Amino acid sequence: MRKTLAITAICVALSACGQKADLEPVAGQSLPPAPYGAEQPLEAEELLALPPQAAPERSIELRRESEEREDDPFDLPPED
Repeated sequence: MRKTLAITAICVALSACGQKADLEPVAGQSLPPAPYGAEQPLEAEELLALPPQAAPERSIELRRESEEREDDPFDLPPED
């Protein structure tokens, strides 16, 4: 019982220690230079945004019912 209570207390404490301030570069450092063609360097939030290729949207429609497969003309029996 005490172990469960201790683990719960640790989990609650760890979940409450998230950073809520805006991200800033470390003292003495600057953000990366602006990408080619951009007039200004990107802000910290823009640098953290994932490009669409890194997190693509799911485009697979799941089948809800079994469907018969179409005949595959290349599914031939092995030759002896």
